Amino acid sequence: MVLGKVKSLTISFDCLNDSNVPVYSSGDTVSGRVRLEVTGEIRVKSLKIHARGHAKVRWTESRNAGSNTAYTQNYTEEVEYFNHKDILIGHERDDDNSEEGLHTIHSGRHEYAFSFELPQTPLATSFEGRHGSVRYWVKAELHRPWFLPVKLKKEFTVFEHIDINTPSLLSPQAGTKEKTLCCWFCTSGPISLSAKIARKGYTPGESIQIFAEIENCSSRVVVPKAAIYQTQAFYAKGKMKEVKQLVANLRGESVSSGKTETWNGKQLKIPPVSPSILDCSIIRVEYSLMVYVDIPGAMDLFLNLPLVIGTIPLHPFGSRTSSVSSQCSMNMNWLGLTLPERPEAPPSYAEVVTEEQRQSSLAPVGACDDFERALPGPLFAYIQEFRYLPPPLYSEIDPNPEQPTDDRPSCPSR
Repeated sequence: MVLGKVKSLTISFDCLNDSNVPVYSSGDTVSGRVRLEVTGEIRVKSLKIHARGHAKVRWTESRNAGSNTAYTQNYTEEVEYFNHKDILIGHERDDDNSEEGLHTIHSGRHEYAFSFELPQTPLATSFEGRHGSVRYWVKAELHRPWFLPVKLKKEFTVFEHIDINTPSLLSPQAGTKEKTLCCWFCTSGPISLSAKIARKGYTPGESIQIFAEIENCSSRVVVPKAAIYQTQAFYAKGKMKEVKQLVANLRGESVSSGKTETWNGKQLKIPPVSPSILDCSIIRVEYSLMVYVDIPGAMDLFLNLPLVIGTIPLHPFGSRTSSVSSQCSMNMNWLGLTLPERPEAPPSYAEVVTEEQRQSSLAPVGACDDFERALPGPLFAYIQEFRYLPPPLYSEIDPNPEQPTDDRPSCPSR
């Protein structure tokens, strides 16, 4: 008998979204199929799947132990989120080459379904960093006697959702800083920077509206700028390794000596980036908006405003309830808008209700007969009589002021 051959071994996921990309969250059921194509007949001990999710960090540092001695220190740490194993064909033992308990697979294509549930506890979002990663995968292994195992691994993505429609992420972020330039015994005027954004939480693809004011009282020409930075922090053996990367930036107009520059909602778009990772014990991914003033020949003046990049975008209702008030306050603070000194009088009664409407309302109509019978006579007459009566005349002076009494305490003398 001619032994068959394994032509292909593939893994596919039953995707839950329209984009056909396997994306899951904690508590979801991951399901899919292992497809096996063989030419001829083969005998199999087992077909297994192994699903795992874990975060892992690793970096090395060089150390000097003396004048001629150096060594390398390794830092590694790992956190496991789940570990699932299942047998699709055969039995558990696959370390021997016995002919007992073998399963025959005939020539052609074969499918074997699998499924498992992700833990309900929070999972770290899939991530690939410089010194660590968070990965989730499914591995299929086909074991046959007298052959090396055929293995295939396929990764899937996990998002730990961050809803930016929470009070802490909808709160405005603001700051103010000032810097005075000195050169030997000469001191120039200060450079001041104030900046504010509507909220702390954003999603990729959104634009951050920056409200800022830069006042240059120094003798130099300065340039205001803004940038979004991603900070990756890796932890192992009590040590921390940090990597900072530029995500997006913009440049404003130069500000001459004695001039002021104002940003009334200058926009900086967030590109496609990984969401913030805040719940993993060994990997942390954070974002910040840096608004700064580039000063030639001196240290820059900068403000750091924290950001959280989430996965659930801002709801329209949340936008009105959260950012309308902050937008209004920003306009009041940054654009110098003021309220009118005197309120405008309301419209007169004649502009709202005509005399015919008032007279016709006094006679009961047929549609109200049931309502009239259900109410006591005096109450219905009260409603009808006062339905269209004009309100009191508008006045900014109280026509009935309270009269002071003799027993009211007097103000103390100054």
